[in-house]
Parts: sequence; C-alpha cells; structure tokens
Amino acid sequence: MSIAHGHAEATFPSRAISSIRSTLQSDDPVALGLRESARRMIGIAVFSGVINILMLSGSLYMLQVYDRVIPSRNTATLLGLSLMVLFAYLVQGYFDALRTRMLCRVGTLFDAGLQQAIHTALATLPLRGVKPMLMQQPLRDLDQVRTFMSSMGPTAFLDMPWIPIFLVALFLFHPAIGMTALLGTAAIIAMTLLTERMSRGAARAAMDSSAQRQVLADATLRNAEVIRALGMTDRFTVRWSQANERYLRENIRATDVYANLGSGAKVLRYVLQSGMLGIGAYLVVADRASGGIMIASSIMMGRALAPVEIALGTWKQLVAARQGITRLREICKATAAPPAPPVVLPRPCRELSVQELAVAAPGATKPIVSNISFSLKAGMGLALLGASASGKTSLSKALVGIWPAQNGVVRLDGAALDQWRNEDLGRYIGYLPQDVALFDGTVAENICRFDEAAHSDAILRAAQIAGVHDIILRLPEGYSTRIGEGGMSLSAGQRQRIGLARAVFGDPFLVVLDEPNANLDADGENALTRAIQILRYNKCIVIVISHRPSALAALNMAMVLYEGKSIAFGPCEEIFARVRAATGQSTAAREPAVVREPSAARQPAGARQPAAPPDLKTARRAPVAESVEP
Repeated sequence: MSIAHGHAEATFPSRAISSIRSTLQSDDPVALGLRESARRMIGIAVFSGVINILMLSGSLYMLQVYDRVIPSRNTATLLGLSLMVLFAYLVQGYFDALRTRMLCRVGTLFDAGLQQAIHTALATLPLRGVKPMLMQQPLRDLDQVRTFMSSMGPTAFLDMPWIPIFLVALFLFHPAIGMTALLGTAAIIAMTLLTERMSRGAARAAMDSSAQRQVLADATLRNAEVIRALGMTDRFTVRWSQANERYLRENIRATDVYANLGSGAKVLRYVLQSGMLGIGAYLVVADRASGGIMIASSIMMGRALAPVEIALGTWKQLVAARQGITRLREICKATAAPPAPPVVLPRPCRELSVQELAVAAPGATKPIVSNISFSLKAGMGLALLGASASGKTSLSKALVGIWPAQNGVVRLDGAALDQWRNEDLGRYIGYLPQDVALFDGTVAENICRFDEAAHSDAILRAAQIAGVHDIILRLPEGYSTRIGEGGMSLSAGQRQRIGLARAVFGDPFLVVLDEPNANLDADGENALTRAIQILRYNKCIVIVISHRPSALAALNMAMVLYEGKSIAFGPCEEIFARVRAATGQSTAAREPAVVREPSAARQPAGARQPAAPPDLKTARRAPVAESVEP
C-alpha cells in the first residue's frame, strides 16, 4: 500500500454523526476522505456485529453452567460447553485483531488521501500572513485524526447500536434487571454529556498552549547559532520554561477533568454491576430467577456499558479529532489550488507589463508599494533601486507571484500571472531571494529545482551561466554533494551562486534577483555580471535589486522607489544622473566646501557600460521625492 480557524465543539455521538453527515455533503478533500473512511467502516461494522454476538458467549456459558451443569452434575455437558465457549473466544479474538488492523489501515488511507492538500496548505499559509503557531496546525490536526481513527475510539460507536440488544436480553431475564440496566445506561450517558461540556474549554486551551510551545521550539532550532553566539541561551530558556509551564498547567487542568469524570463513570459502572448482582441475588432468594441469570445478567450488563466506557476513555482524542476535522476543512478550502486554466499558455517571450500595481504584506491591508506601472521588453534589464524599506523586495515578490496584487495586475505577454498554473509559471520565472533558501539534497537537485525529469545538459548549462560549474566540481562529490538543510555545508557565497544557477535553470523568461551579490567576492560579482549579460542576450528580462554598483553594470533600465512609490523610471544613465544630481544639490546645501566627484553621466559618448549608480543611502537622506521628478 502506498502511503502517500476556528474550533469545533465536541458533542455526544448523536450530534457527531449528524455533523459527519452534513460534512459529507461537500466536495472538499477532507469530506472526500471522510466519505471513503465511512464506506470502509461499513465492513468493519460487520466484524463488530460478529464480535458483539460472540460477546454473549460468556454470559450464556455461565447461565448454562449454573442452570444445567451444577444441578445435573454432568461433566460431559460441562466439557462440551467449555469447548464451545473456548472456540467462541478464539474466533472473537481473531475478529477483534482483524478489526483493529482494519482501523489502522482506514486511518492510514485517510492520511494518505490528504497529503497533497496538506502540503499545499503548508506551502501556502506562510504567504497568507498566518501566525507562526498555526502554520504547522494542519499537520498536527491530520495526525490527531489519523490517530483517533486507528485507535479503539471508533469501535465504541460501532458497538453502541448493540446496547439496546443487550438491554432487551436483560429485560428478558427479568423486568427489574432490565430496568436497572436501562437506568444505569442513562446515568452513564449523562456522565458522558457532562464530560463533553466540562472538557471543551480545557482541551482547547491545552491545544493552543501546545502550539505556542512548538513554535518557540522551532524558532530555537532554526536560530540555534545566533542564540549561542549572542549569549541568549539563558533568556530563551526562561521563555521556553514559561511557555512549557503554561502548556503543562493547561494539560493538567484538562487531564483532571477527564480523570475525575472518567473515574466517576467507572465507579458508576462498578456500582451497577454489583447492584445487578444484588438484584439477581434477591430474585434468586425470592425464587423469581435462577443463579445462572444472576451471574449472566451481571456479565451482560458490563458488556452493554463497555462501549460507553471506551468512548469516555477516548473522549480526549475524540474532541481533538473533531476539532482537527473542522480546522482541516477550513484550511484546505482556503488554500485549495485554483482550477486549472482551460488553455495552456505558451512560454512568454515578448514583454513584462505592470499596471497600477499595489502590494501589501500577507495579512495586512496597508500597501507597501502602490501605483507602480512600467513595462519591459524581452532582453531588457532593470535595476530596482531605493533605500531600505522603500518596497523593492515587496515589489519583486509580486512580480514573481509570491504575493498577490492588492490592486492592479502583472502581465507576461498580456496574460495575468493567475492565468498560468503555478507549475507552468514557475518554469518561466527565475527567482533568487535574499536568503537563497536551499534545501537538503544534492547540488544537482537544488539547481534543477528537484525535477526528476531534468536533463544533465540543462543542469550543466545553468551552472555554467551562473559561473559556478568549476566551484561545484571542487566539492567532495561534485554535483552529487549533499549540502544539508539550508545548504549548511556550503559557504554563504557558494549558496548564493548555486541559488543563481537554480534561478536561471530551464531558460526562464523573467529572472528576479534580490541582492544577488550580498555574499560574493570579486570573482563572484564578475560571474554575476556575465550571467546577466548572457540572460539578456538570450532575450530574458532581468530585474536586479542591489545597493552595490557592480551588480547593476549589465542593466540598461532603472527604477527608483521612494516610500513605496516609483519616482523615476528610464534608462540607467538618465536615472543615475538625476538621482546623483539630487543628492549632490542636497550635499552642496549642507557642505559647500566639499569638492564633489564629476558626474558619472559625463562619460565619453562611446562608453559601453552605464554609469555606476550613486550611494542610495545618501540619496535616501536627501529630499529625493522633491529633487527628482517622476
């Protein structure tokens, strides 16, 4: 077999069944998984019926022993009855084990059927501004639902339909015995309802505190080096202790509720069984029943109440599973992939156009950049300039489809980004973020974006364009070298250059590089410049964000962002000259005695490379918005 927000409130099984029925009316992945699981449960219910029938063998054995064997003193009858009940117990044990194995497989198949939807949710939630404590919640919810399905919890609900049959049998023994059993069953059901009401808040609080603790643990693992180097270990230990203390406190509160009510239900069951013996003894003394009925009724009473006791014992898992199903449905619905376009568009090859684009961070409403409009033809290169917090990275994320546009649209060859499937669009886009974000695997796998069908020639071509081929060959196992999570076995410069090779893999049409030379030496910067030239020669559009002039030398267009707005867009020489002029005027007003360097715009007419851009941090201090007209 291949193994591929809101909170729900727990209710008694009747409400649970009606809730599941309403859930199955929809077509979301969770509903489909539940529908398949319910279909498989029908077969398990048949085994449960056989098991419950065989459960009567013990009561019938005691009844026959007391009413037939003892009065007749017939050992042959005793031997025959004993062999029969032994066979019944063996068959019951076989079917019980088979039912448990089937439940485990039902839970596993439910988990496997949701893997694609859950992974899509895990990859989408960080882009929707979801709180860190909720990003791993879908996986935890799926584990809880699978664990409950694989446990003895479902058997309680499969056995509950047999409770009336046992009660009817007890009424047949004697009306007093049946009435006692009926009242006892009603009392335990009332105890179950009380458990649900009192445990609701405690279970929710324990789950929330557990999620908060897990977020802190994940953050500690990711930033262990920084915590150690900056001497923050003791401080984070205090924060961890506080979060863990909250979790333990809420867990104790929830456990206390389950323990108190569960023990109360168990005591009530003991009282009922002993009371059944007492009533049976009274009936025997009064010559209204036999000794066999007295013993058999006590055993059958315990069997009738067993499903309710199992439900109480697994109530905590039931509550978690019901809450998990509700959250899974909402998350899978919110992060479901859009329907595939009816027509597969060809590879873009002409133009990138941006129209009145406004972008906000996920989960925020205030735009970081707004009213951005420009267009680039194939083979053009754009230097995206601006001081820190001017919106450059936010704009780049919108250009490659990471962040959705709040207003406006980004188009490739006239088609908006959402007209492509994500997998298709990804082949036409190259992106190098600031943090590079490599994955555990070989160098070749990271360059080819883990495409199992990638050809070696394409991987080598990407590495050669990025100028990293010789560096890779010097690694212990060349392209087969495993780099560890995040590329931990590589230097920062090596990670950045392999990230560049990944960005240019597959001949993308649009390549966006965010601070691509932040960790590069002189050789690396030369390789970056050469890569940009090659991409432009191959009619790719290249957009580069950088504060270092060397990364911008091979570009022909520039855009300056100031407080989220475009204040200048045009050829590099013109934009650099205007920004330098604005900066120079501001500097001259404050320091008239300073001798300034000649403007880079005064280069000889035959100069092949655009002028180096000015210091953008200095430009940020100057009133750029007033000095440079859009």
